[in-house]
Amino acid sequence: MKFYTQERVGLFIDGANLYSAARSLGFEIDYRRLLDAFRKEAHLVRAFYYTALVEDQEYSPLRPLIDWLDYNGFTMVTKPAKEYTDAMGRRKVKGNMDIELAIDVMEMAPHIDHVVLFSGDGDFRRLVEAVQRKGVRVSVVSSTKTQPPMVADELRRQADTFVELQDLMPKIARDQAAREASRSAGLQATLRSGQGGHQGAHAPSPASAMDDFDDEIDTADPRKHLR
Repeated sequence: MKFYTQERVGLFIDGANLYSAARSLGFEIDYRRLLDAFRKEAHLVRAFYYTALVEDQEYSPLRPLIDWLDYNGFTMVTKPAKEYTDAMGRRKVKGNMDIELAIDVMEMAPHIDHVVLFSGDGDFRRLVEAVQRKGVRVSVVSSTKTQPPMVADELRRQADTFVELQDLMPKIARDQAAREASRSAGLQATLRSGQGGHQGAHAPSPASAMDDFDDEIDTADPRKHLR
Protein backbone atom coordinates (compact mmCIF):
# COMPACT_ATOMS: atom_id res chain seq x y z
CA MET A 1 0.00 0.00 0.00
CA LYS A 2 1.39 3.39 -1.03
CA PHE A 3 1.15 6.42 1.24
CA TYR A 4 2.50 9.88 0.49
CA THR A 5 4.61 11.88 2.94
CA GLN A 6 2.47 13.37 5.74
CA GLU A 7 -0.70 11.96 4.17
CA ARG A 8 -3.58 12.04 6.65
CA VAL A 9 -5.19 8.61 6.83
CA GLY A 10 -8.42 7.30 8.34
CA LEU A 11 -9.16 3.60 8.86
CA PHE A 12 -12.77 2.42 8.65
CA ILE A 13 -13.12 -1.20 9.73
CA ASP A 14 -16.27 -3.23 9.13
CA GLY A 15 -15.55 -5.55 12.06
CA ALA A 16 -17.65 -8.55 11.06
CA ASN A 17 -16.58 -8.36 7.41
CA LEU A 18 -12.88 -8.16 8.27
CA TYR A 19 -13.21 -11.01 10.76
CA SER A 20 -14.89 -13.23 8.16
CA ALA A 21 -12.23 -12.49 5.54
CA ALA A 22 -9.35 -13.17 7.92
CA ARG A 23 -10.97 -16.38 9.18
CA SER A 24 -11.49 -17.58 5.61
CA LEU A 25 -7.78 -16.98 4.99
CA GLY A 26 -6.86 -18.92 8.12
CA PHE A 27 -5.51 -16.22 10.42
CA GLU A 28 -6.57 -13.83 13.18
CA ILE A 29 -6.03 -10.08 13.29
CA ASP A 30 -3.70 -8.59 15.89
CA TYR A 31 -5.28 -5.15 16.21
CA ARG A 32 -2.29 -3.62 17.97
CA ARG A 33 -0.05 -4.69 15.07
CA LEU A 34 -2.62 -3.41 12.56
CA LEU A 35 -2.64 0.03 14.17
CA ASP A 36 1.16 0.14 14.42
CA ALA A 37 1.56 -0.88 10.77
CA PHE A 38 -0.43 2.12 9.56
CA ARG A 39 1.12 4.53 12.05
CA LYS A 40 4.53 3.68 10.60
CA GLU A 41 3.42 4.39 7.04
CA ALA A 42 1.39 7.60 7.38
CA HIS A 43 -0.17 10.15 9.70
CA LEU A 44 -3.05 8.14 11.15
CA VAL A 45 -5.83 10.52 12.16
CA ARG A 46 -8.45 8.05 13.33
CA ALA A 47 -9.22 4.32 13.27
CA PHE A 48 -12.93 3.47 13.43
CA TYR A 49 -14.21 -0.03 14.23
CA TYR A 50 -17.87 -0.92 13.60
CA THR A 51 -19.84 -3.78 15.11
CA ALA A 52 -23.33 -4.59 16.31
CA LEU A 53 -24.00 -5.98 19.80
CA VAL A 54 -26.64 -8.34 21.13
CA GLU A 55 -27.64 -6.36 24.20
CA ASP A 56 -30.08 -8.80 25.81
CA GLN A 57 -27.27 -11.22 26.61
CA GLU A 58 -26.11 -11.27 30.23
CA TYR A 59 -22.54 -11.15 28.93
CA SER A 60 -21.56 -10.50 25.31
CA PRO A 61 -18.57 -12.50 23.99
CA LEU A 62 -17.62 -9.40 22.00
CA ARG A 63 -17.30 -7.16 25.06
CA PRO A 64 -13.63 -7.91 25.94
CA LEU A 65 -12.54 -7.18 22.37
CA ILE A 66 -14.61 -3.99 22.17
CA ASP A 67 -13.33 -2.71 25.50
CA TRP A 68 -9.72 -3.43 24.53
CA LEU A 69 -10.07 -1.62 21.21
CA ASP A 70 -11.77 1.32 22.92
CA TYR A 71 -8.87 1.69 25.37
CA ASN A 72 -6.13 1.18 22.78
CA GLY A 73 -6.50 3.73 20.02
CA PHE A 74 -9.69 2.74 18.16
CA THR A 75 -12.90 4.75 17.92
CA MET A 76 -15.68 2.25 18.57
CA VAL A 77 -19.03 2.57 16.83
CA THR A 78 -21.64 0.09 18.02
CA LYS A 79 -25.40 -0.31 18.00
CA PRO A 80 -27.87 -2.92 19.24
CA ALA A 81 -28.40 -5.85 16.90
CA LYS A 82 -31.97 -6.67 15.91
CA GLU A 83 -33.31 -10.11 16.67
CA TYR A 84 -35.89 -11.88 14.52
CA THR A 85 -37.17 -15.35 13.60
CA ASP A 86 -36.78 -16.55 10.01
CA ALA A 87 -39.22 -18.63 7.95
CA MET A 88 -37.74 -21.84 9.37
CA GLY A 89 -38.34 -20.70 12.93
CA ARG A 90 -34.64 -20.12 13.62
CA ARG A 91 -33.49 -17.23 15.79
CA LYS A 92 -31.45 -14.72 13.77
CA VAL A 93 -29.62 -11.55 14.75
CA LYS A 94 -29.15 -8.75 12.22
CA GLY A 95 -26.55 -6.06 12.75
CA ASN A 96 -25.82 -3.86 9.73
CA MET A 97 -23.43 -0.94 10.30
CA ASP A 98 -23.28 0.41 6.72
CA ILE A 99 -25.07 3.70 7.45
CA GLU A 100 -22.91 4.49 10.48
CA LEU A 101 -19.72 3.83 8.52
CA ALA A 102 -20.85 5.88 5.53
CA ILE A 103 -21.75 8.90 7.69
CA ASP A 104 -18.39 8.84 9.44
CA VAL A 105 -16.48 8.61 6.16
CA MET A 106 -18.35 11.63 4.77
CA GLU A 107 -17.84 13.64 7.96
CA MET A 108 -14.12 12.82 8.09
CA ALA A 109 -13.48 13.45 4.38
CA PRO A 110 -12.54 17.15 4.83
CA HIS A 111 -9.97 16.20 7.47
CA ILE A 112 -8.14 13.30 5.77
CA ASP A 113 -6.41 12.63 2.48
CA HIS A 114 -6.79 8.86 2.30
CA VAL A 115 -9.60 6.53 3.37
CA VAL A 116 -8.66 2.91 4.05
CA LEU A 117 -11.84 0.84 4.02
CA PHE A 118 -11.67 -2.64 5.52
CA SER A 119 -14.68 -4.21 3.83
CA GLY A 120 -15.63 -5.99 0.64
CA ASP A 121 -19.28 -4.94 0.71
CA GLY A 122 -20.41 -3.72 -2.71
CA ASP A 123 -22.91 -1.36 -1.06
CA PHE A 124 -19.98 0.95 -0.35
CA ARG A 125 -19.17 1.57 -4.03
CA ARG A 126 -21.28 4.74 -4.16
CA LEU A 127 -19.70 6.00 -0.93
CA VAL A 128 -16.22 5.50 -2.37
CA GLU A 129 -17.18 7.41 -5.49
CA ALA A 130 -18.59 10.29 -3.41
CA VAL A 131 -15.44 10.82 -1.33
CA GLN A 132 -13.21 10.48 -4.38
CA ARG A 133 -15.04 13.49 -5.86
CA LYS A 134 -13.93 15.41 -2.76
CA GLY A 135 -10.31 14.69 -3.62
CA VAL A 136 -9.82 11.84 -1.14
CA ARG A 137 -8.00 8.68 -2.19
CA VAL A 138 -9.62 5.38 -1.21
CA SER A 139 -7.96 2.02 -0.61
CA VAL A 140 -10.10 -1.06 -0.07
CA VAL A 141 -8.72 -3.91 2.03
CA SER A 142 -10.41 -7.25 1.44
CA SER A 143 -9.70 -10.53 -0.34
CA THR A 144 -10.11 -12.25 -3.68
CA LYS A 145 -8.39 -15.37 -2.33
CA THR A 146 -11.41 -16.62 -0.36
CA GLN A 147 -14.19 -18.82 -1.78
CA PRO A 148 -16.32 -16.99 -2.73
CA PRO A 149 -14.24 -13.78 -2.98
CA MET A 150 -14.98 -11.42 -0.09
CA VAL A 151 -14.72 -8.26 -2.17
CA ALA A 152 -17.47 -7.24 -4.57
CA ASP A 153 -16.13 -6.57 -8.07
CA GLU A 154 -17.79 -3.15 -8.33
CA LEU A 155 -16.14 -1.97 -5.10
CA ARG A 156 -12.73 -3.21 -6.18
CA ARG A 157 -13.04 -1.40 -9.52
CA GLN A 158 -14.09 1.87 -7.88
CA ALA A 159 -11.26 1.98 -5.32
CA ASP A 160 -8.04 3.84 -6.15
CA THR A 161 -6.11 0.90 -4.71
CA PHE A 162 -7.18 -2.62 -3.81
CA VAL A 163 -5.14 -4.27 -1.05
CA GLU A 164 -5.26 -8.05 -0.76
CA LEU A 165 -5.74 -8.89 2.91
CA GLN A 166 -3.55 -11.97 2.57
CA ASP A 167 -0.62 -9.72 1.58
CA LEU A 168 -1.01 -7.81 4.86
CA MET A 169 -0.95 -10.99 6.93
CA PRO A 170 2.77 -10.81 7.83
CA LYS A 171 2.22 -7.33 9.29
CA ILE A 172 -1.10 -7.76 11.10
CA ALA A 173 -1.56 -11.46 11.94
CA ARG A 174 -1.64 -12.71 15.51
CA ASP A 175 1.04 -15.28 16.27
CA GLN A 176 0.11 -18.67 17.72
CA ALA A 177 1.44 -17.95 21.22
CA ALA A 178 -0.58 -14.75 21.42
CA ARG A 179 -3.66 -16.56 20.13
CA GLU A 180 -3.47 -19.17 22.88
CA ALA A 181 -2.79 -16.58 25.58
CA SER A 182 -5.66 -14.42 24.32
CA ARG A 183 -8.11 -17.33 24.24
CA SER A 184 -7.17 -18.16 27.83
CA ALA A 185 -7.57 -14.53 28.85
CA GLY A 186 -10.91 -14.37 27.03
CA LEU A 187 -12.17 -17.38 28.94
CA GLN A 188 -11.11 -15.83 32.23
CA ALA A 189 -12.77 -12.56 31.27
CA THR A 190 -15.99 -14.41 30.49
CA LEU A 191 -15.90 -16.09 33.87
CA ARG A 192 -15.38 -12.70 35.52
CA SER A 193 -18.26 -11.26 33.45
CA GLY A 194 -16.06 -8.60 31.98
CA GLN A 195 -14.44 -7.31 35.16
CA GLY A 196 -10.78 -6.31 35.18
CA GLY A 197 -8.36 -4.14 33.19
CA HIS A 198 -8.59 -3.30 29.54
CA GLN A 199 -5.09 -2.21 28.57
CA GLY A 200 -2.64 -4.91 27.62
CA ALA A 201 -0.13 -6.14 25.09
CA HIS A 202 -2.68 -7.86 22.88
CA ALA A 203 -6.34 -7.50 22.07
CA PRO A 204 -8.66 -10.36 23.08
CA SER A 205 -8.94 -12.90 20.29
CA PRO A 206 -11.59 -11.91 17.72
CA ALA A 207 -12.22 -15.61 17.18
CA SER A 208 -13.04 -16.23 20.82
CA ALA A 209 -15.15 -13.08 20.77
CA MET A 210 -17.16 -13.82 17.61
CA ASP A 211 -17.28 -17.57 17.12
CA ASP A 212 -20.20 -17.97 19.51
CA PHE A 213 -22.60 -16.03 17.35
CA ASP A 214 -21.11 -14.91 14.03
CA ASP A 215 -23.23 -17.37 12.04
CA GLU A 216 -26.33 -15.59 13.35
CA ILE A 217 -25.29 -12.11 12.24
CA ASP A 218 -25.73 -11.42 8.56
CA THR A 219 -22.81 -8.95 8.41
CA ALA A 220 -20.45 -11.82 9.30
CA ASP A 221 -21.51 -13.84 6.24
CA PRO A 222 -18.67 -13.81 3.68
CA ARG A 223 -21.26 -13.79 0.90
CA LYS A 224 -23.26 -10.84 2.26
CA HIS A 225 -22.23 -8.53 -0.58
CA LEU A 226 -23.41 -11.07 -3.17
CA ARG A 227 -26.98 -11.11 -1.90
